[in-house]
Amino acid sequence: MNSTVLLYSQQERYADAFAKNFSTVLLAVIIISINGMFVFIFFRRSIFHSDPRYILYIHLVMNDMLMVFISVVLFVITFAWHNVPVPFCVLLLLITSVSHRNTPLTLAGMAVERYIAVCKPLHHHQICTVRWTYVLISLIWSVGILPGLADFFLLLINGPLALFITICTPVTLYNTPSHAELSKIMNGIYSSVVWLILVYTYCQVMVKAKRSSTNKSSAKKTQNTILLHGAQLLLCMLSYITPVLDRLYAPLQTEQQKKINFFNYLLTNILPRILTPLIYGVRDKQFYNHIKALLTCKLSAVNVDSTK
Repeated sequence: MNSTVLLYSQQERYADAFAKNFSTVLLAVIIISINGMFVFIFFRRSIFHSDPRYILYIHLVMNDMLMVFISVVLFVITFAWHNVPVPFCVLLLLITSVSHRNTPLTLAGMAVERYIAVCKPLHHHQICTVRWTYVLISLIWSVGILPGLADFFLLLINGPLALFITICTPVTLYNTPSHAELSKIMNGIYSSVVWLILVYTYCQVMVKAKRSSTNKSSAKKTQNTILLHGAQLLLCMLSYITPVLDRLYAPLQTEQQKKINFFNYLLTNILPRILTPLIYGVRDKQFYNHIKALLTCKLSAVNVDSTK
């Protein structure tokens, strides 16, 4: 009797693990495929290569693809590999950290570009050049990698590293009080700076829209775009409260806690990344026309005017 119950329990665990991994991988494939379509269109059409707005957008898309891929790899590893080499785990967590930070920083950069286009139109072509756009992207990666490097150096300072780790997650690897304090400080700084940029640019564009009598439609569209930046940023920053939710749900039974953690993982790490092409790509006339052409196998025949 006991052996039958044990076997049934094991089958349930295997079925639950398979369902979680299958659904996560399926969502990742869908997101990467949709985003990959936008990347394909961007590199296929040279008209996008000279516009900073599209360059920043495609950087956001490619960064989301990287984050989803590494995040799903880490998720699958927690079920399939229980002796992960620490150097390999550190590398995966570093990539996850920098790609996670890059999203709000890129959204802030896109908001600033739209602010300059509406509020400083005479200086837009001087400031928002292709060269300075790539400089901004390099700066985003330089700033985004700092928290991950700080976690790694704290890990080295706090004691000798083990060769293997059972579960490759930030909670298990970076588990000292110093890491917890550093995470709070970094999250506070990054979220505060990005939100200040979004609020400032939105308010300035709103003032410009009220004062302007000739460019109201452009300003209104930019307002809506910045609001969408804020909505996506809010979803991305839900991951900052995931550790708090995990502690709140700790008293629950193990199975309930696992289900809630899985739901939080999908809500904060996977689903927000599918919004990027829907929010920006489909709303943009250029991308929309090229998507229609691609889906009807007529990409080479598309020739539309550039609109901003």
